[in-house]
Amino acid sequence: MNIELKSFEKDLESVVARIKDEFLGIRTNRPTTKLVEDIRVRYYDQDMPIKSLAGISIAPPRDIIISLWDKSAVQIVSKAIEDAAMGMTPNVDGNTIRLALPVLTDERKADLVKVVKKIAEEHRIRVRQMRDDINKKIKNAEDGAGVSETEAFKYKERVQKIVDKTNAAIEELLVGKINEIQE
Repeated sequence: MNIELKSFEKDLESVVARIKDEFLGIRTNRPTTKLVEDIRVRYYDQDMPIKSLAGISIAPPRDIIISLWDKSAVQIVSKAIEDAAMGMTPNVDGNTIRLALPVLTDERKADLVKVVKKIAEEHRIRVRQMRDDINKKIKNAEDGAGVSETEAFKYKERVQKIVDKTNAAIEELLVGKINEIQE
């Protein structure tokens, strides 16, 4: 049973890692390369992310610089960014595309906060489902006489502690992202 608890804990850690990754892709008043690096571009009959075609960097305070390695890809990438409807207009200069992030309006900030809360809730639901699955396994082990009632209770307590720790991490990430959006 200890092996399954270790696996359960690793699965919950991956849930926290996924929410961190998803939060990076949500726009705030701070520019991040994550906003554009995974936009797909059709280049030489292949779908590729922008990060495979260019170097992406940040120029403070609100600019994203995309330095393409192949000049023939500039227009394609520029069009893909426009089509992504992120509220940014690409400025092309040779092999470089500059994106200036506009300041977020209060209405847009409220919309982003709703999106972030929805993502956090989806991950909490996933954590609850995973907890229910492991608790069923513990119950089945107890019914099959492989685990005593006392051991099953201890396992369930450990599972709940792991779940509480994960939910606290999700809440911390949520609060941090909301504060970042509100800046």
